[in-house]
Order: sequence, then structure tokens, then C-alpha cells
Amino acid sequence: MMGKVIAEITMSLDGFIAGPGISSKNPMGIKGQRLHEWIFNKSTDTDKAMIAETMKRSGAVITGNHTYTTAIDDAWAGASPFDAPAFVICHVAPSKKVRGFIYVTGDIQEALALARQTAAEKNIWIMGGANIIQQYLAAGLIEELHLHIAPILLMQGTRLFENTGTEPVELIKEPATETPGALHTVFRIKK
Repeated sequence: MMGKVIAEITMSLDGFIAGPGISSKNPMGIKGQRLHEWIFNKSTDTDKAMIAETMKRSGAVITGNHTYTTAIDDAWAGASPFDAPAFVICHVAPSKKVRGFIYVTGDIQEALALARQTAAEKNIWIMGGANIIQQYLAAGLIEELHLHIAPILLMQGTRLFENTGTEPVELIKEPATETPGALHTVFRIKK
């Protein structure tokens, strides 16, 4: 049995996954780090267990090149933060290659096929950025959305649900978990 394809990411209540001004020194953009207080400053045992469960159930991770190049040096300290192999979708393989990452110069379908082979029965975690999740959502390849909604209105930055098409996507809501730093939601995509 194959695992599920899950997009899991934190966003503000108004739909931003990062603030404006993203750079390698500020990979979450201006005030974007506030989104992840549930992981850091306001982390509870429940939050920690959710992160551990995501890592445990993921047999492969998919990320975009922009996320990789922005985060690898400072935010990720030059090493993979993932327990599973991470596939970086890029037009050209980056000059800086890091152990734990596989660089895919093809399209999202190729990256997903490679991730499926690697993950076997475990889940594939599409962790972002927004553009990669948008592409997978528009292609109908995501089975579940795990959205950690931070209690903040960023008002500007990178929106998660842009460029995903014009047709409504029907969702089935699972029970949510609330912690001081986020409302943790799961939506299955109705096929």
C-alpha cells in the first residue's frame, strides 16, 4: 500500500505562508517567523508530537528550489532538517549540494514518481514553498492538506492559494487540534 501525498505547511489566518522580503538571511520574510511560533517559542508537547509524527510517517519530502536555496545555509544550517530524503525541484541543479537532498531537474510529476519509489508505503510530504504546493494542487496530485494556521494576519507576503486554477476543490474536514501557537487542521481532498 502506498502512502499519501500530503501538503503540510503553516500559514497565517489570511493565507500567507511567508512575509514579504524573503531572503537567505530572512527565509520567512518580514514578520514571517511569527508563523512558526508553534514550533519554537510557543511549542507544546502536542506541537512536538505532531512534528515527530510528520517526520515518522514521511518517506520522502518534496520542496522547491527557492525554498531550498533560501533556507539551506542559515535556516537549515547547511544540513537537511528532514528525517527522509528530500527532493528539490529545480530547473538546474544548484551549485551547493547537500547530503539528504536529491535534485530533480524535471517536472513535478517526475519528482513525485521518484519520491513514491523512495517513500514506499510511507507518506510523501510536500512542504513548500507556495509555488510547489500550488503546482501539485492544480495538477490534482495532493490527497490531503495539513494546514497549521497561526493566529496572525500577516496582510502581505506569499499567499498559499494563488495560481491553483479556477475550479473549486472540495474538501473533507478532519477534526482539528488547537494549541496556543496554531490551529492544526487536516483536509482530505475529495476526488
